[in-house]
Amino acid sequence: MTATRLDKTGAGAPTGSGGTVATGTRDPLEIQAPARSARRYATARLVVPAAAKVYSRLRVEGLTRLPAGPFVLCFSHQNWSDPLFVFGAMPGRPRIFFFGPEQEEMRRGARNRLMRWAGVAVPFRPGNRGLVAATARARALLGDGAIVAIAGEGRIHAGEGSLLPLRAGSAYLALRAGVPVVPMAVNGTSWLGFRRVVRVRIGLPIATGSQTPSRPTSEAVDRLTTQIHSALQALVGDFPEQPRPGRIGRWLTELFNNWPDGSRPPVSSGESRSR
Repeated sequence: MTATRLDKTGAGAPTGSGGTVATGTRDPLEIQAPARSARRYATARLVVPAAAKVYSRLRVEGLTRLPAGPFVLCFSHQNWSDPLFVFGAMPGRPRIFFFGPEQEEMRRGARNRLMRWAGVAVPFRPGNRGLVAATARARALLGDGAIVAIAGEGRIHAGEGSLLPLRAGSAYLALRAGVPVVPMAVNGTSWLGFRRVVRVRIGLPIATGSQTPSRPTSEAVDRLTTQIHSALQALVGDFPEQPRPGRIGRWLTELFNNWPDGSRPPVSSGESRSR
């Protein structure tokens, strides 16, 4: 596994195979997601979740289920704000990183610049080469004891009690690194109404075994992906659809949402409109 240098701040920076910092041409991933100080991370940990908690009422369930040591956190994804609530729900240590987004340039856009400034993202450039580099970075971070969080569906969806099919990334990374997967349901973000409850529910860890093949088989990845999906579905299933909030809430909800078809898809008739 790629060696990683941890500075006194706890920020990971990939190194050469001999344990020294690689020289020469800078890795594009190092430009897009450079290592950041613990001070910046602590500031983000203080300010970002606090802002989310001022607007919403964050309720966290199952914190005692979190395993000791590194793990892959696979969370459900309905809104651009979900990582903020994941960030606010998790303990201060170990450090948490978010796998993604898929971006060519992290120095553009308010969200990208914030993640880059805080050093919490492992972005990947479009294409297989970018994904391979990001996966190597994520494995190195897990090897150093960090948590890597992944929106398992790969994109946002509409519907509090539903999920899209999961992509293979969470299972593959956990098997490749030999760490458990923790399912996490984020509910209440389909519409961001002022002072509404956002529930973050943590499921039981799913073990992968510390002795794993260098490259997990597709059967093993598919099997683990199915387990994660079943666990997530059980966690989200009892949360009711939320009514649409007022104008400000609707604006905030869709502020950074990137719907695959260009607009929010319909859910069920249970989603009502508020006046």
